[in-house]
Amino acid sequence: MDLKEIQNLIKFVAKSGTSEVKLETDDFKITIKTGSTGTTTVQQLVAAPPIAQLAPAASQLEVTQPQTITSEAPPVEDSKYITVKSPIIGTFYRRPSPDKPLFVEVGQSISEGDVLCVIEAMKLFNEIESEITGTIVKILVDDSSPVEFDQPLFLVDPS
Repeated sequence: MDLKEIQNLIKFVAKSGTSEVKLETDDFKITIKTGSTGTTTVQQLVAAPPIAQLAPAASQLEVTQPQTITSEAPPVEDSKYITVKSPIIGTFYRRPSPDKPLFVEVGQSISEGDVLCVIEAMKLFNEIESEITGTIVKILVDDSSPVEFDQPLFLVDPS
């Protein structure tokens, strides 16, 4: 079926007032949908030739090693920072309750054992404590956001 025939079919369907027409042959499948505003949507799926026609003869097969593509990654500035990751799945909160102050903010110095946030899992609020001493460089998760296991939460500068 060529483009001219498809265009004629679209015009015919639009004039007939039907909402959807499907035409399917061995070679292709066409679905024409007309909306209530007169817009027409056409989907054309062309059937692929049988796999037997696509497969080369056994004598033409050639085994090659997959090529690995390497790219020079730009130097990461965060390499000197330590990432604090979520130990559990749950909801991340930056404060113990809505009327309390934040546990930590960017630029704040923290010590080992300081509470950084809480993660709610199954109605239990788990305090996440710092395992290092340093300064909070970046908070990677928004307040009240769901977090996954091992998801980065904070960047800490240990120096």
